[in-house]
Order: sequence, then structure tokens, then C-alpha cells
Amino acid sequence: MHKELKGWIEWLGMEEPELQALHGDASSRSYYRLENHEGGIVMDASEAKESVPIFIGVGMRLMDAKVRIPRIKSFELHKGFIFLEDIGSTHLLDKCVEGVDARPYYDKAIETLVKLQETPSKGLEPYDRNFLLEEMNLMTEWYLKEYLETSFECLDGRMLLESFSFIADQVLSQPQEIFVHRDYHARNLMLDINEEIVVIDFQDAREGALTYDLVSLLRDAYVKLDRRELQRLILLFKDLKRLDVDDETFMRWFDFTGLQRHIKILGIFARLAIRDGKKQYLNDIPMTLKYVLEVGQKYPELDGLINLLKSQYGEFKDAPVTMRVF
Repeated sequence: MHKELKGWIEWLGMEEPELQALHGDASSRSYYRLENHEGGIVMDASEAKESVPIFIGVGMRLMDAKVRIPRIKSFELHKGFIFLEDIGSTHLLDKCVEGVDARPYYDKAIETLVKLQETPSKGLEPYDRNFLLEEMNLMTEWYLKEYLETSFECLDGRMLLESFSFIADQVLSQPQEIFVHRDYHARNLMLDINEEIVVIDFQDAREGALTYDLVSLLRDAYVKLDRRELQRLILLFKDLKRLDVDDETFMRWFDFTGLQRHIKILGIFARLAIRDGKKQYLNDIPMTLKYVLEVGQKYPELDGLINLLKSQYGEFKDAPVTMRVF
């Protein structure tokens, strides 16, 4: 805990604050629950102070668009502290268990996503071609080279570049200039006391593709939806958005956006484990890899990439998925 954190809470008028550390996310941020006074959540972003004004700015955009987020009660830019409304501890992921019908919650998540996409995106960093390629290169550097220790001789750099470029072209072929949360999935959607969706971890938002957040939710690295449920929710999204596009084209957008995201995630999970010592993220690689293989094999243009990944698939092929929702 930052040595000045309690002092800042006291400066806000809450003497002798009792702070309980909470499980953090993949970032350098830390979170604490205020157990006394009126309660609240304290975010310690002192190691990434530059993210605080971005968090606040994106949060204001979402609130203006009537998207439910934890209310920002106070903040200290120079120290990197934010005091937030306490939503509780229930995530959408917690509803993805045996004996719970998660479908109504996923319906709400789709409805919230439609509202979120009405948030103005002007001024946000773009999800352009260079950034799409940069993200996919994380797989090459961290998953293939660092984690799997694939030798340089075994990597066909030209094939990888052509595959990544083809994927980026498909992602960019769909409607752009959409507000993109970037991690709109079951761990970043909470449920308040009224069981309404509350969006968190939105500070990395960009302007990008129509289907990006839909893929994040429906091909989640932590939750596996069966095919029927996946199709039902895609149809719900299309209906609510009133999209005039044929199913084949929309699924192509959806597939290639998912490929770009999951290729990136393979690199990120490996980097979190190797560089940051967060080994638990290795448990989420099998499902992510399965997504890439299942979707990629539908498209002959990606045969080289899929064959490369299949050659490394042995240790993961029998790994169970994290969760399953029917």
C-alpha cells in the first residue's frame, strides 16, 4: 500500500480508515475496500499516475452516455489515487456457474454494450492498422519466442506478417469510429444491488471496430459459450443495433476481430506470466488458443499461421475450458 494512501483518505474527512486489499487486475493498479465510514473503493494508481486523468475522462464520457460505471467520488491526480463507489463483489463471471441461468445477464450485457457504443469516441486513440499489427506482434515476441521458446529458424516472418496484415485488413473492413472498451468481458462487468450491469476497467478505451467489444464478451478468454447461445446473442446485438448487413459478412467481421484479439491475448498472457510473474494467466492460454485454431481454420488464407500454432498445440489440446455457459 502506498504510504500516503491512508493519509489522503483521512484528508477526505474519514478518520482512521480501515482498508482491505482486493484482488487486482492485470495492471499495476491496486484496489482497497473502505470497510468503515460510508464505504467505497480506493484505486491506487501511483505507479501509473498518467492513467488517472484518462480514467476520469473516459468515465465522464460513459456517464454522459448513461452507461453505468462506479461513481467517481474523489481523485488526486498528482498522487494517482481515485475514490470510487463500492458496487460490491459480484461480476458477470460469478453467474457463469452450474445451476445459474446466465442468459438474462448476458442479455443485459449486450444491451449495455449497445448503449456503450453510443458513447462519443472522438479524440480517443484510434485502433488503426499499425496498432492492430503491433498488438498481434505480441504473440510472436512473448508467446512464440519467450514462452514456447520457438527458435528464430522455425518462424516464418514473412508468413506471420502476411497473416497479420490479412487479419488487420478484415478488421478494418467493418464500420469504424466506434467507442471500444477493449476488455468488455465477464471479469470487467459487475452487477450492482439491482443486478444491473456496471462497467469497470474502461480507461484503455479506443476508437475502433464495430464488433471488437462484442467479440470480447462472446468469445471471452474466461467463459466458453456454446454455439447456440453465441448465435442468439449475436442476433440480439444485430437487432438492437438495427444493422443492415448479411449474416455471412457480419460473422466474417466477428471472426477476424476475434482472431486479432486472441492472437494479441496469447502474447499478453505470456508476457504477464514471464515479465510480471503473474503465472495464473497461463491457465487461460488453452481456451484462447482453441479460439484461434477453431476460427482460423475456416479461412484458407491463414493456413500457414494455423499450422504453426497447431504444431505447438500438444500441451494444450486436452486442457479444459475455464467455464461453460449454456
